[in-house]
Amino acid sequence: MSAAHPPKVAAVTGGSAGIGKVICEQLLAQGYEVVSLARRRTEIDHPRLHSIEVDLSDRAATGEAVREMVARHEVSTLVHNAGVIRAALLPDVKLDDLDALVDLHLGCAIQLLQAALPRMRQQRFGRVVLLSSRAALGLATRTSYSATKAGMLGMARTWALELAPEGITVNVVAPGPIRTDMFYDVVEQGSDKERQLAQSVPVRRLGESADVARAVGFFADPANSFVTGQVLYVCGGTSVGSLAL
Repeated sequence: MSAAHPPKVAAVTGGSAGIGKVICEQLLAQGYEVVSLARRRTEIDHPRLHSIEVDLSDRAATGEAVREMVARHEVSTLVHNAGVIRAALLPDVKLDDLDALVDLHLGCAIQLLQAALPRMRQQRFGRVVLLSSRAALGLATRTSYSATKAGMLGMARTWALELAPEGITVNVVAPGPIRTDMFYDVVEQGSDKERQLAQSVPVRRLGESADVARAVGFFADPANSFVTGQVLYVCGGTSVGSLAL
């Protein structure tokens, strides 16, 4: 299949909830076949939606899942959205948590792209979007999270340089405070802290999953072949200044 008509098949990690679920819904609306890789089966009921249940922090299980994915689907677009925080101040940081986030945020991305890459190269087309975080710029209690989300930026830039001649773009979306279940694990919903945080964002509101999905859609668009190695902060302006959670 030529790059002029690439297969519209996308794999989305963490597609069962939050930002990942909205990304899946958006891609389905755009006519993609979508494969969700997540710990839980997605609740989206659609004939072009396929679920692979896997713990992506488990390297062996991830390897098995991605082999199944590429055996069944001609993946042309990868969106690595799955993530966890493991918040802790420096004295309480556990190296086991760091190892888990390295496997989930970085190792999983490598496994996914290594599996999909042969077919992308054959087609001379591919879109890779990594979901980092505004926390890559630094945030209290985020040692393991910030380190691994920042690692995504260097990794994406390296891949962008290596793969650009083959029609494969690699970009990063870095969300700020987005109203998801993961956000509410840290900030109580409806609390004064949530209201204060919203007022501290330059645009005076918290982000929604759809805000992030639109940015992912831009990078995933087959027409955007001249944009690679970039980081787009979807953060209401918080990457320009400070943010206190």
